Amino acid sequence: MNGLRFQVSETYLCDGEETPSSRIQERGAGALSTTELLSLLVTPKGNTTPEETARALWRKAGTLRGLLKNDAKELMNMGATPKTAITITAAAELARRVTEEAVRTADVLSGAEEAYRFLKPRLADLPHEVFAVIFLNQKHGVLAYREMFRGTISASSVHPREIVKEVLKENAAAVILAHNHPSGNISPSSDDLYLTEDLRIILSHIDCRVIDHVIVGGNGYFSFSREGLLNG
Repeated sequence: MNGLRFQVSETYLCDGEETPSSRIQERGAGALSTTELLSLLVTPKGNTTPEETARALWRKAGTLRGLLKNDAKELMNMGATPKTAITITAAAELARRVTEEAVRTADVLSGAEEAYRFLKPRLADLPHEVFAVIFLNQKHGVLAYREMFRGTISASSVHPREIVKEVLKENAAAVILAHNHPSGNISPSSDDLYLTEDLRIILSHIDCRVIDHVIVGGNGYFSFSREGLLNG
């Protein structure tokens, strides 16, 4: 990847015609349609124009969100050139980090809604389950975020000792547990309930509080704290 450079596709004025490239310079990005914005990120294939290429990719994905959740390899399978796939993936990751940064710069994660805002860019669109932990200081400021385990999340697949190690490493006073449900159903399973209580008890022995467990779905979330499911 050394020496890799990202460049937007060049578009030019033809016979005085206004193009996305010229309009974004004159009026700003808000003046462009979604297809026009995407056209500035793509390298056209064959005799197609950038806008035709962008429109074809968007049509295959179904939605803009559906397009941006794909990794580079999946985008290439959809017909994108390697350069286009890399550029779109990089743009999507920057968008996710903007959302995350807005929460990281806050003093504290003050509740379930703010925790969800932090987690959504990372977990909402994943096709597989991920168990993650947000490590917090005494004032609930974010110390670190770790994706700890992947695959089917159950009591047998999440190893408390690994979480304990990270809590001690970060000197965390509290944690927010989190995982996603790719199905979109955010209701906790019996395994989710058992695992949460098990981790709450284990972490209490090292003076670390579990202040919430957030299940992230495609369009919403479930908070154990908000629903009164965290005992003790």
